[in-house]
Amino acid sequence: MRRCEPLPYWNTNVARHPTVLRAVPEGCGAALDVGCGDGLLARRLAGRAKAVTGIDKSPEMIARARQLATARGDLTFVEGDFLTADLPTGGFDFICSVTTVHHMDFEAALLRMRELLRPGGKLVVVGLAREASATEWATMIATAPVVRVTKLLRHARTPQGMPIAAAEMSYGQVREAARRLLPGMRYRRHVLRRYSLTWHRPGEGVA
Repeated sequence: MRRCEPLPYWNTNVARHPTVLRAVPEGCGAALDVGCGDGLLARRLAGRAKAVTGIDKSPEMIARARQLATARGDLTFVEGDFLTADLPTGGFDFICSVTTVHHMDFEAALLRMRELLRPGGKLVVVGLAREASATEWATMIATAPVVRVTKLLRHARTPQGMPIAAAEMSYGQVREAARRLLPGMRYRRHVLRRYSLTWHRPGEGVA
């Protein structure tokens, strides 16, 4: 018998899920969720892609994801290091990652995602960065009350055992590195202290 899905929780990572889901290409075949945690986003992606793979280094998180996805043939969860795991090159139509890349070498992670994406595929990265410039600090100070109130009203919480790490790269460093590695990518900074990168890999024969 399939275990009952718990009531959804909310936090500033989950807040970006609707944006990620809207970005899934129509008719998506294979999708990959990098740093899937307990599989919440992967389970939601399963409604928009024929097959979804979630990968995470945390044994506890992967065990939880598998428990909640019992009897779902369209979901596969892999425990391992994303940078070295055995995943098919060019094997995914859609790749996403929510607040995970700051746990890894940023450039290596983007290059790996680029490698795994099929020509014509789409990549969406939601990340956490630190403030460095005067403009970044001003933005953080101006939006801090909104963040606090939103978290309070939405009863923000994080699943027990979810790994956390402080961001080392600034928003500016993230933007510049991503522009170099993913030509034509779209960068946005969001109110709830997150940024997003969206990139389409050129199709076959496109320079």
